[in-house]
Amino acid sequence: YRVVTLVALRNWWIENKTPDTQKIINGLKNIKITFKWDEKAGKNTTFLNGENVEDEIRQMEVSENVSPISTIAEVRHEMVRQQRENGKNKGIVMDGRDIGTVVFPEAELKIFMTASPEIRAQRRYVELKEKGQEVDFDSILENVEGRDKIDSTREASPLKKADDALVLDNSHLTREEQLIWTLEKVKEITEQIW
Repeated sequence: YRVVTLVALRNWWIENKTPDTQKIINGLKNIKITFKWDEKAGKNTTFLNGENVEDEIRQMEVSENVSPISTIAEVRHEMVRQQRENGKNKGIVMDGRDIGTVVFPEAELKIFMTASPEIRAQRRYVELKEKGQEVDFDSILENVEGRDKIDSTREASPLKKADDALVLDNSHLTREEQLIWTLEKVKEITEQIW
């Protein structure tokens, strides 16, 4: 959804945070999203039609416009199709607000990761500051809370915990503690399957 939002921003298909729905729908046929492992960064990187857009899709302008884009049913349908295509061979870790309920409802392990809005806003604030962006904490917090409200009340694929998802509240956990917790759950699931 961030990639579609980036495309919409680049093409002026959003005006005053209002998307031109028809132009966005028409543009979907020209959007191919893939992921590649970035050895140097030690993480998966998002590509739009072969272009690395990982840093661009994390910018505040994209964050401020992604929720209205994500409410467009045709966008959701196409993104689910592409996500499923990326995950068809299994062995994939994917995050998103409807991954466990809509995209991969049969996934072997679903983790509903959460944290307080203030903690999430602080993390985003630090991330953007480290990238040299001028940002305001209160604006980021307002964005986080606004996105949560829009995403949890939208008609198409709302943000919600899957019934069989495990909850990981990482508000006060380090990355290492989260990794240890997750690896324990992966081990438990793997032992059950095999």
